[in-house]
Amino acid sequence: MEPFFDFAGNFWWLIFPLSGLFGGWARSWSKASERRHRRRVELYQLRNRAAEVEHASRSQVRRLMDSHDSVDRRWLDYELDVGKLIDFPVMTDVREPLTVAFLRAKRLADSLRPEAPESITTAAGVAEYREAVHSYELAFDVAEREARRIKDGNFTGPERERLATARKLLRIASDAAATPAERQTAYKRARRELDGLIVLPDATLAALEARIAGMIDVGRMPGRPG
Repeated sequence: MEPFFDFAGNFWWLIFPLSGLFGGWARSWSKASERRHRRRVELYQLRNRAAEVEHASRSQVRRLMDSHDSVDRRWLDYELDVGKLIDFPVMTDVREPLTVAFLRAKRLADSLRPEAPESITTAAGVAEYREAVHSYELAFDVAEREARRIKDGNFTGPERERLATARKLLRIASDAAATPAERQTAYKRARRELDGLIVLPDATLAALEARIAGMIDVGRMPGRPG
């Protein structure tokens, strides 16, 4: 240590410039550390915001899918109930502009529907799907209100009589107390009465025929007449 003290005694005047130099280095290192810390904090905050946005987007898409399903169920009530379609025939009348608008809105919403909420990865995709679902919901509301307002008002007197006859025949076709032959005959006659008046969706016909076929099979079970 003696050489160091000899050096310090002879060159004590270097303490002041060296202390300034070391102080500058210390301040620079401190500022650099502060900048690195600030960047780490900003990066952490950005990552958190990105995670929050992604979570919010998934929640939004999930809510939109729920709304989409809700309108689908309302439409399914018509598709699976031929009596309801006879009461409100405008819902399947493609000559009606409001019905056409609803069906187009449905096709668009269905085409944009993701398989899962995380399948839509951009804000633009969420916005596009949101607009499609809202348009679908609005178009269905408008078409349904119009259908309930008009009912069978677009038909002539004889056509309304045919609709009434078809209703009665479909009740027989769906009546468990009727024989299989009666149900089959009633169903065929109902289809003839509706021919040219109402276009029944494939899903409606499939549901109706499945129900009637099931009743006929039950009627043919051993021990039961038919």
